[in-house]
Amino acid sequence: MSKVKKDSSVQGGQDTGPKVYDAVSLVSELLGRATESRASDVHFEPTGKGMQIRFRLDGVLKTMEELPNGLAENIVARLKVMAGLLTYRNDVPQEGRMELLDSSGTRVVERRVAVFPTIHGQRAVVRLFYEEPALTELDQLGFGETILAALKQIACASQGVLLLTGPAGSGKSTTLAAILRHIVRRFPGKSIVALEDPVERRIESVSQVQIPPHGQMTFPTALRSLLRQDPEVLMIGEIRDAETARIAVEAGLTGHLLMSTMHSGSPAGALLRLLEMGIEPYQVTSSICAVLNQRLLRKLCGHCKELDKQTGYYRAGGCEKCLQTGFRGRVLISEMMQLDSQLRKAVLAKADLEELETILSSKGHIDLAQDGQRLLGKGVTTQEEMGKACGRAL
Repeated sequence: MSKVKKDSSVQGGQDTGPKVYDAVSLVSELLGRATESRASDVHFEPTGKGMQIRFRLDGVLKTMEELPNGLAENIVARLKVMAGLLTYRNDVPQEGRMELLDSSGTRVVERRVAVFPTIHGQRAVVRLFYEEPALTELDQLGFGETILAALKQIACASQGVLLLTGPAGSGKSTTLAAILRHIVRRFPGKSIVALEDPVERRIESVSQVQIPPHGQMTFPTALRSLLRQDPEVLMIGEIRDAETARIAVEAGLTGHLLMSTMHSGSPAGALLRLLEMGIEPYQVTSSICAVLNQRLLRKLCGHCKELDKQTGYYRAGGCEKCLQTGFRGRVLISEMMQLDSQLRKAVLAKADLEELETILSSKGHIDLAQDGQRLLGKGVTTQEEMGKACGRAL
């Protein structure tokens, strides 16, 4: 538990006045602990009794602290000050950011703050971003050899659309950034533009444009204008609506290599979602070159994982290194669908999801569960983690 600093009036060695908690030091300590443990988010959640502090470690929330009721308001106020938010507005959502130097005093670590009013007070979430040198290169992300080779081939293409699918927090933005870096190194001098909301990673030699959540410059507006800026490669943070989808598909048909993400549970599902958005089947088959679907699984802690003799697989233990979770870090599993003549004919005939997945299965398509078997055999993760990622028991 945190060592909360507090002041009190003392006479004769006894406290005589109310204790005043040092919210400034406590917030600093909590954010420092979150950074040390590589938490992706810190949740400050008000309850009827006080405030609960939870860290998101490797994609899973873990309760770290229970703070008294009188401290909650001061904690959120301190976060607002650090993020440059309005401290006197407690009735509306607010978003901000803070940039703090790490212990060496040289590297800037970005933290985003979002505050939201609830019936028990204000709820705050701090998202932490780290510089991850090991996750900047396409070869380092953990793709299987077949998918890695396909992605490098697509990166060399002069036109077409590559879609990445998966839930929030599945590493799609990291993959897109790595592909862009690969293109920059492989084809120096290419005109590359990225539209993001917000810009999460700075990429050298890429013109990155931040699309504000409120304003006149929306994704469709910016994308339509950028097509007149002579770009060769375009990256859109996410295709969220029919208008953006339509312009993206048109860009892929008119001599641009375009990459983006969509929320979809499977590669075939992404194609059907485009059709539901009103994109004509012939435009989908002519523009989409591949759909990559990916997930992140928790990696077993190397210090405490245990071999289950019945199954032959490893299971989670728990130690100080992993904060008793049994896991430390995450690892990638993925599947890719590349459109061939058979799949194109099925899309043109408006086949449903079951038909498309039957075609993929008949062609020996390696799905997420099959890709994950290589990790189970090496003792990298567990069957339970695989089941959660794939949405079914294994």
